[in-house]
Amino acid sequence: MKELDYGMIGRRIRHARKLKGWSQETLAAKCGICLSFMGHIERGTRNMSLDTFANICDALDTGADELLWGIPEPRDFTVPANWEGAGVQKADSYVMYAKIMKSVADIMGGA
Repeated sequence: MKELDYGMIGRRIRHARKLKGWSQETLAAKCGICLSFMGHIERGTRNMSLDTFANICDALDTGADELLWGIPEPRDFTVPANWEGAGVQKADSYVMYAKIMKSVADIMGGA
């Protein structure tokens, strides 16, 4: 099973944030977390929830694979045709969660 390197994940988040020209405070606000916690995430000294990780990916418009593993282009996923018809507000949220879950499956050795 692959081990997550939270320090590397944090450095990738910091890099993506700086490419956008954002401060930690700006990214933290967009993700609904406090500035102190964002600093811990970027230093890899605290773990984040899956929801927080998804919010960071969404705010930075970056794939989970890129932040977790440094893979610049995430794997393609197809949004099921009935996803929007089921009353889901955004098909994009399905794509983001599908990417994250695929990355988690890869970590667990299930892919």
